[in-house]
Amino acid sequence: MKIYSVVLIGAGNRGTGYANIMLNYPEKFKVVAVAEPVKGLRDDIKKKHNLSDEMCFDSWQEVLSKPKMADVVLICTQDNMHYEPAMRAIELGYDILLEKPAAQTAQHCVDMALAAEKKGVKVLVCHVLRYAPFFKKVKEIVMDGTIGDIMSIMHVEAVGNIHQSHSYVRGNWHSEEETTPMLLAKSCHDIDIIQWLLDKPCKKVQSFGGLSYFNKKNAPEGAPVRCIDGGCPIEDSCPYNCKKLYYDDKKNDWFRGACAHNIAKDAIPTDEEVMTALKTTDYGLCVYHANNDVVDHQVVNMEFEGGATVSFTMNAFNQGGRYIRIFGTKGELYAGAADSEITVFTFEDNEVHKIGITSIDESIVSGHGGGDDGIIRELYEYLSGSYTGYCAANIDISAKNHLIGFAAEKSRHCGTVESIDEFFKEFGLTNN
Repeated sequence: MKIYSVVLIGAGNRGTGYANIMLNYPEKFKVVAVAEPVKGLRDDIKKKHNLSDEMCFDSWQEVLSKPKMADVVLICTQDNMHYEPAMRAIELGYDILLEKPAAQTAQHCVDMALAAEKKGVKVLVCHVLRYAPFFKKVKEIVMDGTIGDIMSIMHVEAVGNIHQSHSYVRGNWHSEEETTPMLLAKSCHDIDIIQWLLDKPCKKVQSFGGLSYFNKKNAPEGAPVRCIDGGCPIEDSCPYNCKKLYYDDKKNDWFRGACAHNIAKDAIPTDEEVMTALKTTDYGLCVYHANNDVVDHQVVNMEFEGGATVSFTMNAFNQGGRYIRIFGTKGELYAGAADSEITVFTFEDNEVHKIGITSIDESIVSGHGGGDDGIIRELYEYLSGSYTGYCAANIDISAKNHLIGFAAEKSRHCGTVESIDEFFKEFGLTNN
């Protein structure tokens, strides 16, 4: 059995998570190099994967300036740092596991797909929810015809109020210009899932939404710019008090690590390093005084080939989780991604059927409900040419699904209903 050698570019939460999973499959994968500018994160990978100093690099530019040294590159940098390393890795002939979103612009997504096709390399995009047991089971129910042909889908991504404040108000994805809009940064998971379930081209899209709550007009009178500056009139009751979230909660290593990842000397930061982050970075800002511009609620209406319609809602004001309802010609399916069962009502027997599934937290903290582990397990078959599954989203499929999101953003900003056929034509693609 071939062991695929791997270069990890970006050792943040996503990259480290995938690399750690690969440790569980030593007969399939071996991380042989890491490129990461933060020394503490780089050293963590070095130690866990027994790397030499010569195989630890400060940047993607440094590692990709070398001749090809492995079979696969994992690109897990920030959103605005996917395109250039991906294009260089393709040029060098690497196969790639690429974190989503694939790129910041529609043109860059298309460029990647065309370059990969021309070079003959495999690029698998991390649409990890396809591999989660919940969504795999939903897909199987659709494929086996239990509910007939899909007429309509209602899908909700409940981001969660704390997740919104952490990632999209204070965090790395707070700015559309610096990273990507919410539909790409977060909800490209969902647009991809919807198209995957329907397995047909999207034909039209329309979107509404905005940033209505996490802004200065909702700041309590007298609230400081930073929570730790003191004097906030709702300090004790505010769910977004950064001191409570990042400093006082000693058990939440994920939040604390994300907060101080550019400061900490090790993967697990000290209290002093967390406090430094709250004093000097955006993670210490009041959520009503942050420099964020991404939406906190949005709806996307879609029409697919054959007339199937979809209503997708992204919303921050909830506990968190995903919910889906599928209306078919033979029945109806309903479930929440964190539930222990899927409910199916079938018309022929007029019965409600409960289909048990493994209930797993589907948040990023827990590995997307098993999806992170699932994509690494299937990656081996995908690379070896023995893949017979139905979950893989290569760069060609992913780029087209990303373009649906970009078209929806155009609709939201311009107040239009966008033809996906025409939108694809702008980039030299056909919608099939």
